[in-house]
Amino acid sequence: MSALAEAKQKKGASAKRGRPKGDGPNPVDIHVGSRVRLRRTLLGMSQEKLAQAIGLTFQQIQKYERGANRIGASRLHELSQVLDVPVSFFFDDMTYASSGDAVAGALHEETPPPFEGDPLTKRETLRLVRAYYRIKSPALRKRIFDLTQSLADEEDAGES
Repeated sequence: MSALAEAKQKKGASAKRGRPKGDGPNPVDIHVGSRVRLRRTLLGMSQEKLAQAIGLTFQQIQKYERGANRIGASRLHELSQVLDVPVSFFFDDMTYASSGDAVAGALHEETPPPFEGDPLTKRETLRLVRAYYRIKSPALRKRIFDLTQSLADEEDAGES
């Protein structure tokens, strides 16, 4: 018997790779998929168009966005190029869970307050971002950004 076969036999049948069927998607896969969906919708791109750009079916994009299928490193790199973001974008807004989690270093997403929902998924946000990027002048976009930031800072200061 080969060394590989012996090692497999010692581990037993319970040592399968991947996650057990009943556990559902990994939280990291869900987060990365939601970031793919966020960027795709901010660009006004359909699942079909994204799938075509990277040589997949729209059903595969749906599975990625739900976190049902993991996105490999090369595919993530490809998605970052098509969606015009760095690979790190897909991991933004993730925080590490504190100790006590079954998986060391497991990640979880910060959740918005229940009364508010995620502002990045609102139609108003999408329209605002799309309109902002239609402004051709980088200097004008910067001034609008600075104005918006200062108004938000004043609002925050007024709440304190």
